[in-house]
Amino acid sequence: MAAMMSELRLKDVASRADGVVAELLAAAGFSAGAAAMRAELFVASAETLKRRGIDDDAVVLARFVPGRIEVLGKHTDYAGGRSLLATVERGFCMVAAPRDDRTVWFADARLGEEVTFRIDPDLQPTVGHWSNYPMTVARRIARNFLGRLHGAEMAVASDLPIASGMSSSSALMVTVFLTLADINGLADRPEYAANIHSPEDLAGYLGTVENGQTFGSLAGDAGVGTFGGSEDHTAMLCCRAGHLSQYSFCPVVAERHVSLPQGYVFAVGSSGVAAEKTGDAREKYNRLSRLTVAVAEVWRSASGRDDPHMAAAVAGGGVEEVRRVVASAKHAEFTGDELLERFEQFHAESVEIIPAAGDAIAAGDMDRFGELVDRSQHLTETLLKNQVAEQIDLARAARELGAVAASAFGAGFGGSVWALVDEDHGEQFLGRWAAAYHRQFPQRAERSSFFLTHPAPPSIAITPTNGDLH
Repeated sequence: MAAMMSELRLKDVASRADGVVAELLAAAGFSAGAAAMRAELFVASAETLKRRGIDDDAVVLARFVPGRIEVLGKHTDYAGGRSLLATVERGFCMVAAPRDDRTVWFADARLGEEVTFRIDPDLQPTVGHWSNYPMTVARRIARNFLGRLHGAEMAVASDLPIASGMSSSSALMVTVFLTLADINGLADRPEYAANIHSPEDLAGYLGTVENGQTFGSLAGDAGVGTFGGSEDHTAMLCCRAGHLSQYSFCPVVAERHVSLPQGYVFAVGSSGVAAEKTGDAREKYNRLSRLTVAVAEVWRSASGRDDPHMAAAVAGGGVEEVRRVVASAKHAEFTGDELLERFEQFHAESVEIIPAAGDAIAAGDMDRFGELVDRSQHLTETLLKNQVAEQIDLARAARELGAVAASAFGAGFGGSVWALVDEDHGEQFLGRWAAAYHRQFPQRAERSSFFLTHPAPPSIAITPTNGDLH
């Protein structure tokens, strides 16, 4: 078995008294309160392993993977576009004990649910069930990394609202992959070294684990059934505490990290409308992806170029020429108007709004930032058309209550809204925002949730023996 990253013992994570986990999280950039809350989730995961029969002195791995806020970048990543990203101080707290065989026992410490499976190339995940995500990771590992592999006893506790648009499903997959990668020393395998050379490459690969595409020589499979990009995985691996991170995609390229001006904090309102990627919701999500593919197809057919996606088409042919071609296109599935709307939203978001928004944040021009975010939200409602009434109301109400900027984010068709607010009055804003929403949508009150968060660090492996965080 591969050498462990550290000699972390189960009792180190399970103990509330010594505060090791909370101290390390705070050192990585978490606020003190957020660090303490995440430490409690690690305790819950550790206690689950203890009930499983894992000894107090057993060597374990512990890792935090955050959810993310898509500040801007609505359905742009898989078309080669840009996103402006941050992570939240909530996420998955995993504790795992290696096994000598290929079996994975996986438990949700808060929900009390568990599943057992093998790391096997012929594993058949259950689509529509949460176990689809860890099982898909295990299957892809077995197909991409040949030879001996070890499973694990894994327990996870998360405080991300489920199906909220903060990409809990991607965070779960990242958590499982990083844990199994550490246990098996995948980074030392020749297959890994030939394809993955940076955190950005790893994010790109993990995006293909989810969507089923091939990455370099690492062959794809069915994925989880949704065709998305690698924005979520990039945020979880590459964002910086206290910053907004601008990336472009296909491939993943870091463009800049902009410090969030002092005195501001994100308020997040989860609508209580599940942003599921199953059933009818998955079809709506995938339709937006197919529209981008169709735009690129009609462009290639008309231009004779081989541009793989919309961003490449704009770079190669110019926006006006692409717009002309798309407006007159004939396509078997979509009308010319549908294709043009999808292109216009993508181009405005990726090429015009995001670079200008990054500039505004860097300059401390919050009024300009708010105007740009308002434009993004408007185009999402009118052209992308992936918003529900609850999200639209949350964004509108946040601005009326004094937020510098507010926008829905994530896959859409449910989910959450972020609002950037004055930190000194954050709790007051949060209470007023939630109250206004519950008055407007009382039926959503029980399932909705509201919290404050600073831009958080990316994924953290807990290694208390030397004080390092990886």
